[in-house]
Amino acid sequence: MMDKQSKIFVAGHRGMVGSAIVRKLQSEKYSNLLLRTSSELDLRRQADVEAFFTREKPDYVFLAAAKVGGIIANSTYPADFIYDNLQIQNNIIHNAWQTGVKRLLFLGSTCIYPKLAPQPMKEEHLLTGPLEPTNDAYAIAKIAGIMQCRSYNRQYGTRYLAAMPNNLYGPNDNFDLEKSHVLPALIRKCHEAKVSGANQVVIWGTGSPLREFLQVDDLAEACIFLMDLDDTRYNGLLADETAPALINVGSGQEVTIRELALLVKEAVGFSGELTFDTTKPDGTPRKLADCTRIHALGWRHRIALKEGIAAAYQWYLDSLQQVHR
Repeated sequence: MMDKQSKIFVAGHRGMVGSAIVRKLQSEKYSNLLLRTSSELDLRRQADVEAFFTREKPDYVFLAAAKVGGIIANSTYPADFIYDNLQIQNNIIHNAWQTGVKRLLFLGSTCIYPKLAPQPMKEEHLLTGPLEPTNDAYAIAKIAGIMQCRSYNRQYGTRYLAAMPNNLYGPNDNFDLEKSHVLPALIRKCHEAKVSGANQVVIWGTGSPLREFLQVDDLAEACIFLMDLDDTRYNGLLADETAPALINVGSGQEVTIRELALLVKEAVGFSGELTFDTTKPDGTPRKLADCTRIHALGWRHRIALKEGIAAAYQWYLDSLQQVHR
């Protein structure tokens, strides 16, 4: 298990997930963190990543670096999503093995599961059906990362685990309307409508799809919980025959997009109408992760959705003020 002086590489430390992991590690007094910006270390470049691992030799790796986005970005830039993510994870996982990293946690997404997977989605549902077409390039890359962890574990005896969170939100989220996920997009749309005095906000789809949301600080807590498991429980996850080296992380609670939009509308204080553009795609009809495994290990989320949305809106307001200073 990690000690406070362990050398820990958090790949993607300025993103939403990576920054939350860093905050949690620092709050727990881990003091030997390896952090590199993309300008300091381009994780897509094999030679650069090899040189970094050879020089630094981290003990533990949180692989949170990724190209991520919502339905518009995934539909528009599939080549970027598959290329960047494959390059990043190939380079990090391979060089972690080359330099003797003790444990690696690979972060993905529940979009790895089939579009029409049984609900709630269990880890063993991986590769049992067709993917959601709007984000299949990203999903294929993440599935490749899971299989790479499994393959290196099997061939080289490494101890790499893949954690799949559901829809995330919170500090350092992306509020770009073209590239963001649904929750930050709704926050920005409702805020801008409120400020401009608009009488409606238009939302893609019917509003009927069900989604599960997890506040990113809860995910960070789960990541450190998993990385720090005792050997018996950690090895049990790696050796599980139904879904080796794969574990879901979620809240176990779901809302419709319409219900989510109403929660955002309330948090923002937007008084207009919500209009659903049914000519636009809904995406996967339902996406609830089965979190039985991580719950059995003793972890559960703490931050309620209504509370989390209010905090996310406040973070967005604070970020706007910083931009205008």
